[in-house]
Amino acid sequence: QVQLVESGGGLVQPGDSLRISCAASGGAVTDFHMGWFRQAPGKEREVVAAIAARTAPYYIDSVKGRFTMSRDIAKNTVLLQMNDLKVEDSAVYYCAAMIRSENRWAYWGQGTQVTVSS
Repeated sequence: QVQLVESGGGLVQPGDSLRISCAASGGAVTDFHMGWFRQAPGKEREVVAAIAARTAPYYIDSVKGRFTMSRDIAKNTVLLQMNDLKVEDSAVYYCAAMIRSENRWAYWGQGTQVTVSS
């Protein structure tokens, strides 16, 4: 059973940077497509970034140029570096792993809160 644990969220000011992490156990992050999602109060969960085995990461338009998703294979961790944070980036951020053969996000972390406020 794959377990994902996010960490690194917090309260920051607009323009600040934050890096959140997703540590995986029970499977290697290279065995799955990995994704970062977020959900703000009253809004649907949306994919923020995703990374597959041999393709460039995908980002939603609102975070392109500000967010960078990467994998630390040695630590079996997925990272999301968030720069120039905006108030509208505030949300609970979730890490997820997709079983490639099933094309579904099968495993989810518990989420980490990111709040951007002045």
